[in-house]
Amino acid sequence: MRILLLTGKGGVGKSTVASGTAALAAAAGHRTLLLSTDAAHSLGDAFGVEVGPEPTEVADDLFVQQVDAQLRFQQSWAEVQGYLLSVLDSAGVDRLAAEELTVLPGAEEVLALLELRLQVLSGAWDVVVVDCAPTAETLRLLALPEALGWYMQRVLPVQARVVKALKPVLSRAAGVPMPGGSVFEAVERLHAELDEVRALLQGPDATVRLVLTPENVVVAEARRSWTTLSLYGYRVDGVVANRVFPDDGADDWRAGWVEAQRRVLAEVEASFVGLPVWRSGYRAAEPVGVEALRELATDVYAADDPLAVRAGEGPFRVVRTGDATVLRLRLPLATRADVDLVRKHDELVVTVGSYRRVVTLPAGLARLEVAGARVDGGELQVRFRQPAAGRAGSGQPEGESA
Repeated sequence: MRILLLTGKGGVGKSTVASGTAALAAAAGHRTLLLSTDAAHSLGDAFGVEVGPEPTEVADDLFVQQVDAQLRFQQSWAEVQGYLLSVLDSAGVDRLAAEELTVLPGAEEVLALLELRLQVLSGAWDVVVVDCAPTAETLRLLALPEALGWYMQRVLPVQARVVKALKPVLSRAAGVPMPGGSVFEAVERLHAELDEVRALLQGPDATVRLVLTPENVVVAEARRSWTTLSLYGYRVDGVVANRVFPDDGADDWRAGWVEAQRRVLAEVEASFVGLPVWRSGYRAAEPVGVEALRELATDVYAADDPLAVRAGEGPFRVVRTGDATVLRLRLPLATRADVDLVRKHDELVVTVGSYRRVVTLPAGLARLEVAGARVDGGELQVRFRQPAAGRAGSGQPEGESA
């Protein structure tokens, strides 16, 4: 099954390009689902039809879905919300206010990921195209499964044991109810489901496609997004430059825009070396409806297959070279000054700008020590070696920079 995520800065036409890509896939005979994780939910507007919380058929082999966040929230978070409500109730918080406080920030996007998992596992689709939220929200969302996994492995087991052992004492001392086993089970279930989502989205048939407009601010964000998506293990397979002015020798005002866009597009080509850069011309009218969207996508991809996987191997790999083992993490466009690296026991903490990833080392690497690290050609390379005689096998001391 092909999974394709489209994201970009708000207002660049991401939903339109996602809709066109899905329409083109369906026209080729692939049973296609277009799913939105964007809280704005504009897919119904793009197709000019009413779209509901279940897959809605808008053309042959083409279905569109906007997730009912409230329903999915009740299904996935009911036990935890019930416990939180009991805590707030014991503190005298108004019931209506308490219900608002127990809704997770970003819950709609998270639950859309769980819906994506259900749809992929259903086996009903050949292609799933995901219209993601704007870039910043998407990056936080895609980082969530691994971050929650770290919490589940390191923190939750300890908390569960402490609560189980001290529950009677803590309840009397704190004056509020302590969480029961079902609360921890609900969090564990959520983690397991999100971990499945992560595996699906980092799999060989899943890629991310960036949508941008030829503007310096937008391109700068797209560059950072490519680096950050790679940091979290997701593969970017192409860029769509949207709303490109046609060069038809019109008036001076448009000629100025054409020239400005030409300069930015040259930067795009130079920035995203190795990725296809497709262009979508500025159209005289907004594309609405299946036919108009399919026509737009046909112009964008031209002779290329919009579903081809062009990203190659994943960003994260381990290579053995002689007596050394090298962990390689692709970080396109990053320089040494952008990257901070710290070894903490069996983890590597990699920070790029304001984003951080905690990489749990495979058992074979966790026993080794870091011999050096560098950023070369947009790739972080961390060399490991056998520890010196008499040295503990766990590697560098906690918090030591690599």
